[in-house]
Amino acid sequence: MKTPSKSQQAYHWIKERISGQTYTPGYRLVLGSIAGDLDMSVVPVREAIRQLEAEGLVQFEHNVGARVSMVDDTQYRHSMEALSILEGSATALATRHLTADDLKLARAINAKMIETLDHFNPSAFTQLNQEFHETLIAPCPNPRVRELVAVEMACLNRLRDSTFSFVPGRAHESVREHEQIVALIENGAPVDEIEHAARAHHTATLDAFLTQEHTSTHELDDDAVAAPVH
Repeated sequence: MKTPSKSQQAYHWIKERISGQTYTPGYRLVLGSIAGDLDMSVVPVREAIRQLEAEGLVQFEHNVGARVSMVDDTQYRHSMEALSILEGSATALATRHLTADDLKLARAINAKMIETLDHFNPSAFTQLNQEFHETLIAPCPNPRVRELVAVEMACLNRLRDSTFSFVPGRAHESVREHEQIVALIENGAPVDEIEHAARAHHTATLDAFLTQEHTSTHELDDDAVAAPVH
């Protein structure tokens, strides 16, 4: 197996700390300090941070330097909307290249997701969810589309550890929709119908999240109105 370059080692090291919340939103990334921790020069660390910036995980500020990007619900919505379009297209493009084994694997992953529902773990469910969709788009013949899907997915993983933490009820609907998408592919449905189903699947998750956010905001407003004034 080829040894990762120093810039890739730095990239994965920093990204793990962002994902694990060791480096929280707004955290300043000091190149020299990180290079010292990794026992390498600042050059590969700078390259790694540029890659993370391209994925939206890091932002550069004038006279400040690199910081972990701040959480932004608007950015989350935009990323989810972009992902629904990109992954819908990737799934459609991959459809005619998926083998029976690919679809068997997708069903096996979805079965694992169903097994988690009784003792729901949002993070584990989200990981399996990503594996399911990665399986369906893996044979997509357009590498740029696959790359853009990965970029938006990385952005979403930073913004929300798991959307299903906020809308756990959506998980049951999600696995049913997975079955429907796989069935459409197996039955040779028109490509545009498969693309529409894949897009609608992500859009439904976003709609559930936005509805929950709207409800929570109103509940907070109602609590504030009802609270006695001391």
